[in-house]
Amino acid sequence: MGRCGASRHAVTRPPNVTRETGDGARGRRLVDLPAPTGTSGGPDAAPVRLAVLIPCFNEDTTVADVVAEFRGALPRADVYVFDNASCDRTVSQATRAGAQVVHEPRRGKGHVLQSMFQTVDADVYVLVDGDGTYPAAAVRSLIEPIVRGRADMVIGSRLHPAAVSEFDVVNRWGNRLFVLLSRVLFRISVTDLLSGYRAFTRAVVQHARLTSGGFQVDAEFTIKTIRGRFRVIEVPVNLRRRPPGSHSKIRRFRDGLAIVQAMLTLRRLDHQGRDSE
Repeated sequence: MGRCGASRHAVTRPPNVTRETGDGARGRRLVDLPAPTGTSGGPDAAPVRLAVLIPCFNEDTTVADVVAEFRGALPRADVYVFDNASCDRTVSQATRAGAQVVHEPRRGKGHVLQSMFQTVDADVYVLVDGDGTYPAAAVRSLIEPIVRGRADMVIGSRLHPAAVSEFDVVNRWGNRLFVLLSRVLFRISVTDLLSGYRAFTRAVVQHARLTSGGFQVDAEFTIKTIRGRFRVIEVPVNLRRRPPGSHSKIRRFRDGLAIVQAMLTLRRLDHQGRDSE
């Protein structure tokens, strides 16, 4: 495969997107959401700086629709597409749809998340895959518990009892296996360890020290956040099938083994940390 993409952290901004700035906003847009419970400012008195982060590798079939849906659901949020050296039209489609594109040449979702957290500053972040399988209509159900002070991370669970998700059988049972393993190894209780749709605070980003380079980063992020004593809750989201022409980048055996290895490494480090106390 030839070299694709651009230099690291180069940013492509769409010409039709304006950025609102103000004192203390650091150039980020302010999004009006309900005030945290117990405040006296009224239902729309707590604007927060919100960033939507979309990791992409060869998603030109779906990325424009994903950007458009989230710009429609959160019209005053900053929407970023982090392109992982795509070889198709992902960058041009994302830019045309109104996203700011940041280039991360190191292949792997984990490298992309590390780049996101080093590059973007916001009060609340929404992380969503660029494959068009997660509904933008559910985004406020992820954000609201954080803004109201009830959670530090909200996971959009595809396996929640109230969710109706279009999983194939192998992926469904694979995800359930990882959930079971997380309970055995870490005594944590979630229904979806690997969700690609979640919201979280700046404090979570500052605490996260992600080391995984690939898809195992979702498990690492969830486990480290929960073990860091942050408040993590789940809300149901209905996973959609990929549209025609869109293909998963997950290699089931190789990436599944990497997830298990990452979890075992985290467990070993957890034990070492306890022994040193």
